[in-house]
Amino acid sequence: MKRKKKQYSKKYFYKIFKTIFDLFFSSIILIVGLPIFLIIALLIKLSSRGPIFYFQERIGKNKKTFNCIKFRTMHPEAEDILENLITNNEKLRKEFEETHKLKNDPRITNIGKFLRKTSLDEIPQFLNVIKMEMSIIGPRPIVKNEIQKYGESYNKVISLKPGITGLWQVSGRNNLSYKRRVILDCLYVDNISPLLDLRIIIRTFGVIFFPNDRGAY
Repeated sequence: MKRKKKQYSKKYFYKIFKTIFDLFFSSIILIVGLPIFLIIALLIKLSSRGPIFYFQERIGKNKKTFNCIKFRTMHPEAEDILENLITNNEKLRKEFEETHKLKNDPRITNIGKFLRKTSLDEIPQFLNVIKMEMSIIGPRPIVKNEIQKYGESYNKVISLKPGITGLWQVSGRNNLSYKRRVILDCLYVDNISPLLDLRIIIRTFGVIFFPNDRGAY
């Protein structure tokens, strides 16, 4: 019993430290990385018409919804293109229903493909961290129509702030089955620790600088 209380206490204090670190590190990234952000914004604006940022409602800690911010990687007609694709192609419809992604997605712009492959499209989410809606490391942020796929694990996953990166993001991302995604999210919640977060950070740099085929699309 005492051992469990001690473990709970360690996790509690680490979560406080984690929040402080999130705010500090995100502030540094946003300040130091400003020139890169401006270059990316310019490339997006020159490569296709439409806004620079994309906002999507996601589910955060304790079921609180928020607008997840990303650099726009799709053409502005993305919804119409998707509807046409899944209406006329059963294989693509099944792929989208299972993963909410398309591997060879015609909706994505040329610069968008690069941003997704390197995960640079997610840099604006540091603003979500500053707003305390997300953490740098955590379970993946999900949309409402994904809730049923989490089943009994849903409440466990939303007990923490969703992360910009996490076990799913560094373990194969969209190459993994949905069941495996849920397992990885639950594994993180159950084993949150400084060592685990450090491992994820190191592997995240590997994904960014050596993307290869890590399921980022």
